[in-house]
Amino acid sequence: MRWLLFLSRLAFICGLFFLLTLSLLVKDWIKDESLVSTIITIGFFMGMIIVPITLLCYLLLWIFGKKPGMIVPKWLIVSNIFVMLVLLSYIVYVNYLYTQASI
Repeated sequence: MRWLLFLSRLAFICGLFFLLTLSLLVKDWIKDESLVSTIITIGFFMGMIIVPITLLCYLLLWIFGKKPGMIVPKWLIVSNIFVMLVLLSYIVYVNYLYTQASI
């Protein structure tokens, strides 16, 4: 089950980059364009793929009777769930703005 610990750590890093990307949308505080593009790539694209896959693995393990909390630290599970909630709220917010602009 070391793969789940690795996947959880990768999701945590991608989640941090997603939060950095959201902060860059609010204020452009990094002037290096190559660094900004790297943060956006990891945050948006990898974060929107890796974090849901990780939570799906947690759910599948939980359904099959294994506790992910025994393999992965609980703070890591909670932080990945928090990032997923922020990610979902961002998706809903962007879609709400899109539907309001088309009216």
